[in-house]
Amino acid sequence: MNKKLFKTALFGAIVTGLALAGCSKNEGTDPDTGGENDEIRYITVTGAYPSGTTAGDGGTLAYAVTHEQALDPNYEIDLFKQESEVYVNGFTVKSSRTARVQASADGKYLYNIQYGNNNGLGGVFNRYAVTGTGKDGYKDLGEELNTAPLLSASPRWTKAAEGIGIGVYAGAATLSYTGTAPNFVYQNRDSEVKIVSIDLNNVAITNTAVFNFPWSAEERAAGYGVGRVDVPVLNAAKTKVFIGCNVSKVNPAGTPTISATGVPTWPTDPVVAGTKTLVLDYPSLRNPKVITSKLTTLNNHGYRTQTQYAGSDGHVYQAVMNHTSGSQITRINSATNDYDDYLFDLNDVLGAGVGIAAWTYIKDGVAIVLYRQNGVGGHVALIDLNTKTATKLATDLDAEAEWGSTLTQYQNIGVNGDFAYVPLTPTSKDGNIYVVNWKTKTITKGAKLKGAPISHFIGSY
Repeated sequence: MNKKLFKTALFGAIVTGLALAGCSKNEGTDPDTGGENDEIRYITVTGAYPSGTTAGDGGTLAYAVTHEQALDPNYEIDLFKQESEVYVNGFTVKSSRTARVQASADGKYLYNIQYGNNNGLGGVFNRYAVTGTGKDGYKDLGEELNTAPLLSASPRWTKAAEGIGIGVYAGAATLSYTGTAPNFVYQNRDSEVKIVSIDLNNVAITNTAVFNFPWSAEERAAGYGVGRVDVPVLNAAKTKVFIGCNVSKVNPAGTPTISATGVPTWPTDPVVAGTKTLVLDYPSLRNPKVITSKLTTLNNHGYRTQTQYAGSDGHVYQAVMNHTSGSQITRINSATNDYDDYLFDLNDVLGAGVGIAAWTYIKDGVAIVLYRQNGVGGHVALIDLNTKTATKLATDLDAEAEWGSTLTQYQNIGVNGDFAYVPLTPTSKDGNIYVVNWKTKTITKGAKLKGAPISHFIGSY
């Protein structure tokens, strides 16, 4: 590989050193969190409050409950209550905009990389211990890493596997062309990609990579570009990182529009040859390449929610979705680390017009899906990826049409044992935590969730 396009080891060592120098942390990987009861599995629910008149873009609040509280329809969470313009019932996750919260599987830790730079801390990683219930059930462990030099002040990242975080960034596509007006000749639209891997237990940057997006010569010449990379996941063997891509294409054979300053813009070509995923070796973060599913056409980078999971069978299952569009689930085979011929279209089992908003793989091929139907409602279903079947689970909000940006921002569906927890509140309105027993395929309307103007709940952990 061209060394100019791929600079991992030296740059990674420099950034790691800088990050560690600014990291204050407790000794060991499991600090004394001072919890109410270390044996209790706490469930975190999160909500997004507004920035001015923009729904849910001002920041994120967290609140912890027990399983029993989540099930109790008489238990109320007034997360967005304010006194003197201060939120008094929720724990504020540090971020000047909606935080991208991740959590350990046992629910004992929340992780976040601050998103947005209004507070000057965009790109800073934080870890919190979950020590009890309510607002006071969180402890900032004082462990910070500055990822902004690589990932910018508005990074995209996930817990790609237990104990491992992966942050990703793609710069704006740079148009290259030759010639002069009106005889411009298109060359390519390249983007620089930056990757950071994080040890979530010891809070340290473990590796970095910087490279040009690895389009083939044919794809470059055909007009392909990438506007965003997101939702990284590790395969079960922890040898590969799969990263979703927001792919676009222009028509190099078309007639470009020339701006007042003489810069050409080629016409958009809506025909993109399949869904594309960026793949790197792990833990080296080397050998980037693109794999393509010819069975689907939408992008797979999601929007603040994970689109892909390593299944119990070792395969990676990937929802082809962007915001609330997309009904199909594809598969990256564990033997080849490439797409195979698996395709599950939820329209076939849930009815036409499915738009996946969020989904979580649970176990043994079973997953839970939150979706719209023809743009309406916050519907919940259990799906079986092995048999390609589905079970709809009724809520009081199935017919609710006005969801605003709620489902667009929905981040996570928490799972613990036999249960999944789905907080559902249309923007500005009350709702409930719906508790799903995925083994018995039943749903229970649980704790009350108080709504507030242009605010909504966005996930559980």
